[in-house]
Amino acid sequence: MAKQGQTEEAEPGAQRLDALAEAARRVRASGLPPVEKWNPPFCGDLDIRVGADGTWFYLGSPIGRPELVRLFASVLKREGDRYFLVTPVEKIGIVVDDAPFLAVEMMAVEQDGKPLLSFRTNVGDWVCCDAAHGLRFEDAPRGGLVPYLHVRSGLWAKLSRPLYYELVDRGEIRAIKGEEIFGVASGDAFFAIADAAQVKG
Repeated sequence: MAKQGQTEEAEPGAQRLDALAEAARRVRASGLPPVEKWNPPFCGDLDIRVGADGTWFYLGSPIGRPELVRLFASVLKREGDRYFLVTPVEKIGIVVDDAPFLAVEMMAVEQDGKPLLSFRTNVGDWVCCDAAHGLRFEDAPRGGLVPYLHVRSGLWAKLSRPLYYELVDRGEIRAIKGEEIFGVASGDAFFAIADAAQVKG
């Protein structure tokens, strides 16, 4: 009986997931949806979690269809510290352990004589790093720094460890307000990583 009860309980969740996916497909058909402009009613939470490594889970199991992950990522919205999947008619809460995206590839080009860094996320989006899509660095629990890239509307991508090392290799020291700062340049922006004294030491 317990097994049957679990099946009956799981079916509405699966139907809800399918309905959400279909709604997301409709709004995604015309490009990246303007979810930041939508304010539909809250319709509860769904057991979807984005792990610290960027893996999306449903009912505790990884979502094995990359196209479904990309679809849900396109209708992701952040409000304060909470995350939602949003369509024009409903808003469903999900859990994000760290950042909703992971940056997995970096490309550097010269633009107007300046370096421009672009990053590919785990859902296939390319983001040019500039003043509007900046980098920030946070202290890691076990020491060191963790870099993040602003993707859009308060949504961030954590850079993979290899990309962090690539950033450090591209770093330079600049004088900022009378202090020497070690950081990385992209476009017209310069993103501080640490005091130059820490790097020299």
